[in-house]
Amino acid sequence: MKPQTIAIHEPAIRRDGAVTPPIHLSTTYEHGPANEPINKFIYVRHDNPNVSDFEARIAALEGGAAGVAFSSGMAAAAAVLMSLPSGARAVLHHDLYFDVKTLAREDLPKRGVSVDFVNFCDPEESAAALSKNAALVWIETPSNPKIEMIDIQSVAAMAAQAGAKVIVDSTFATPVLQNPLALGADYVLHSATKYMGGHSDVQGGVIVVRDDSVFVESLHHFRTVTGGALAPFNAWLISRGLQTLYCRMEQHCRNAGKVAAMLEGHAAVATVRYPWLESNPGNAIAKRQMKAGGGMVSFELKGGRDAALTAASKLRLFINATSLGGVESLVEHRASLEGPDSTTPDSLLRLSVGLEHIDDLLADLTQALRE
Repeated sequence: MKPQTIAIHEPAIRRDGAVTPPIHLSTTYEHGPANEPINKFIYVRHDNPNVSDFEARIAALEGGAAGVAFSSGMAAAAAVLMSLPSGARAVLHHDLYFDVKTLAREDLPKRGVSVDFVNFCDPEESAAALSKNAALVWIETPSNPKIEMIDIQSVAAMAAQAGAKVIVDSTFATPVLQNPLALGADYVLHSATKYMGGHSDVQGGVIVVRDDSVFVESLHHFRTVTGGALAPFNAWLISRGLQTLYCRMEQHCRNAGKVAAMLEGHAAVATVRYPWLESNPGNAIAKRQMKAGGGMVSFELKGGRDAALTAASKLRLFINATSLGGVESLVEHRASLEGPDSTTPDSLLRLSVGLEHIDDLLADLTQALRE
């Protein structure tokens, strides 16, 4: 089956003949007197029919052996990072979701894990960083918020030589546009809060594993003992979001491409970061490993921080809010949110381009950038 069909029909079990899976809100399930399972489920923190449905759908879409869902993208990220043993070495791309960088920088050294941040867009720097042993390589492509493109296949090959597993945060791309496991990655992470949910009303995260059953069990154990389980209602909402993900992403990409092209030609704009622009340094990589450019655009204003904040304050359809991937268009000055440790340029605004009519979005940006 094609992915669009899998998103709607996987898993194929229709309990009680229901076309739409029901929401299973029970926290506990009947078992035998010696705790032997009667059904598949025991307790909601361990597993749940709605969570299993979501995990099966996303694993099928990513071509993985299994998916393990969590209460948020950060809970999923923490499960991977906290799996590293003392003495291990983790190598992370320098441009990642800020909270992942913070967790790795502040907490891993306390656990005896060494952490290196490198630029995986630079082949020479990548090769030098992976010339010695490592346990984990963490990349995000397109990256947040600089929209940097990383060659997954190349990094995976180098990581294998260093003895490292590779995880790709593919939240911006979604399984619609990019499948990291097919390019050699071992794990793929998604903040399901974003495009999978698609309506800014649900939080969740997921790790899809290519073929490591031992790691799947480790993730399940971490989720159970730390309580980072995905709620049944949230799992149901995200599964519903997956059913419309492919058609929504088509419009996100179409709108974002036109926004990026308009900004690239604007006199007030210094730089536009969008994978599908030929001016993007990672354009060739994007064309090779993605199916379209995605719905995220970052751009820098010639007037620096003041110009960026002025433009953000004048936008009317683009809402000043964090997060991304919903039907509504959002704008955010990431450096302000990330604080003094931010490596994001002060002149940068990140756009999550929504599903509004493109003429209205372009008009809003035009008036906001007008002197």
